[in-house]
Amino acid sequence: MKLIPIIKHLRNTCPTFARRVYGGLDWDPVAKSVRTDMPAAYVICIGDSADPSDTQGTIRQRVRDAIDVNVEVWSEDERGQSAADLIHDLRAELWRALVGFKPDADGAPLQYDDGELLLIDRSKAVYRFRFFTEFMIGRTPVGYGQPLGPPETWQEVVEDGLVPFDGVNIDVDFIGPIFDKNLSPTGPDGRIEIVAREDLQP
Repeated sequence: MKLIPIIKHLRNTCPTFARRVYGGLDWDPVAKSVRTDMPAAYVICIGDSADPSDTQGTIRQRVRDAIDVNVEVWSEDERGQSAADLIHDLRAELWRALVGFKPDADGAPLQYDDGELLLIDRSKAVYRFRFFTEFMIGRTPVGYGQPLGPPETWQEVVEDGLVPFDGVNIDVDFIGPIFDKNLSPTGPDGRIEIVAREDLQP
């Protein structure tokens, strides 16, 4: 998922961070490159996972897309006693800001996953909070006559390039009793007795 909308949202809704919210693709380079006061938050893109397709004849997959919000706070001792209560309050602040928030129009609202301690020493503590959203790869089915959305898979690109299905040609060769014994001892005999056309109107 896109990080910038989440970063902007946290800067506007989490006053304890005083707009000290940053982001990146990986925690280590972000932590080394940003020098700021604390408490601060870092939104990290950690990847996604997908379930196998749940349909036949077409590909549709449910995707779980997750982010970490790593919270950095002052710690007066290596035990983290001074930091524990602040982390507890910051977790509640993050829940109010992110649980139910939709970073974009395609995914479901964010949900909370879990949290864990990443680092603690005599100067600071870093605690990770994970949030995730779910969405489907593949177009959502629409009603008859409604326009399709843009293709999301290669299969949909190929299907969109097919000639529209506008009707059916029907050729009937009877098995019996109308067959020519000079052509075949049993029907069908290869002759078309009835020709029909069924047009499909939109």
